[in-house]
Formats: sequence, structure tokens, C-alpha cells
Amino acid sequence: MRAGIHPEYKMTKITCQCGNVIETRSTVQNIHVEICSACHPFYTGKQKLVDTAGRIERFNKRFGLTNKESK
Repeated sequence: MRAGIHPEYKMTKITCQCGNVIETRSTVQNIHVEICSACHPFYTGKQKLVDTAGRIERFNKRFGLTNKESK
């Protein structure tokens, strides 16, 4: 390998919004993520509805649905 062209590979902490901290090695330090394996619905088995920027309300408004009809 050529010297001086590779980034520094060091210990880092990956922090999730749920509070889970994972220590690993990376070229980037102190990574913050929104979702991890401890809180992801696929791994936990819990359904989690994430409404980004009111998309559900916008859909209901566009197609004339009320809250009673959509549930």
C-alpha cells in the first residue's frame, strides 16, 4: 500500500436518537443516526408509523378522506 493516501482509521461512537451507543472503527468520528438496530421496527417487531412532513394528512386532504374514514 502506498503511504500517505489512506484516511486515518480510528475508534468512533455511533449514537442513535433512542440513546443506543455503538463503538466501532471508522474514518469519521462521532456519527449520529436517527434509527439503529435497537429501535428499528424490523428488529424489534414493533410497528412504528413515521409521518414525514404531514404526508398522511396531505393524502387524506387530496382524496377527500376524513379521519373516521381513514381508520
